[in-house]
Amino acid sequence: MTDGYFKQTYYSLHPKLYRVAFAILKNTEDAEDILQDAYCKLWDDREKLVDIHKPEAYCVTLVKHLCLDFLRSPKAMFYDGIMDEADFPDHSADAETALVNKETIAQIRTMICRLPEKQQRILDLRCFADCSAEEIQKITGESPENVRVLLSRARNTLRMKLKLTKYD
Repeated sequence: MTDGYFKQTYYSLHPKLYRVAFAILKNTEDAEDILQDAYCKLWDDREKLVDIHKPEAYCVTLVKHLCLDFLRSPKAMFYDGIMDEADFPDHSADAETALVNKETIAQIRTMICRLPEKQQRILDLRCFADCSAEEIQKITGESPENVRVLLSRARNTLRMKLKLTKYD
């Protein structure tokens, strides 16, 4: 693979990959770090990339997995701990609401990680990367009907699990 092909094919995806990383991490610096890691991995495996038929889908999946690995890492947990102390004063009535919201978001992220791989991928692309149905079809190779079914199943599963956790 030539450097020109690599740059043209993979660097052109940068804006979309950044949106995916930022949508998941909600932090500019972490999203940029993840993209740097992704490009290093892509460059290291550049000879194998010739066999990739859908580079965009491959890269989106790579970035998503790197983000999820980061969120599970001690570094992310450490930063979350710092943010908890700084953002939620002890005597604020809003602190309890903010903490409940943060816990709910964490529960939803965990639930998404437990969905079947295809449902995770479709949901991530639609909700976090803000891809249209046509873009999702192009990235995943799924039919329009299958995209709708997978997205509907993922949303219904999350709704049911959230209702169950409210009554626990």
